[in-house]
Amino acid sequence: MVREIIFFDNYFIEFYQDQNDKVKGKIQYVLEVIKQVDRVPEKFLKHLTGTNGLYEIRVEYQSNIYRIFCCFDEGKLVVLFNGFQKKSQKTPKGELEKAVKIMNSYFNQKAK
Repeated sequence: MVREIIFFDNYFIEFYQDQNDKVKGKIQYVLEVIKQVDRVPEKFLKHLTGTNGLYEIRVEYQSNIYRIFCCFDEGKLVVLFNGFQKKSQKTPKGELEKAVKIMNSYFNQKAK
């Protein structure tokens, strides 16, 4: 099984371009796992409770933690939204709200 990954607007691309080559490589690795593996381990992809279908892609490199928000669309597509470097245990509320807004605008745009 191969999942197709699509990007909505430039949120993810801008985040990705800001990373160094090692982090980019790790992000690419995790995206490949998500594309290829039928049941993706929670270590790489986790559903966020109470968010109406929002997931976070989890990337760890050295002691840094990166999160990229996404959702599934029509079963197989993973839509990538904003990403950020995680500095604390909890996901920042502002980043979460931003991701929900982006997800809503994705589905609103798609419905047109």
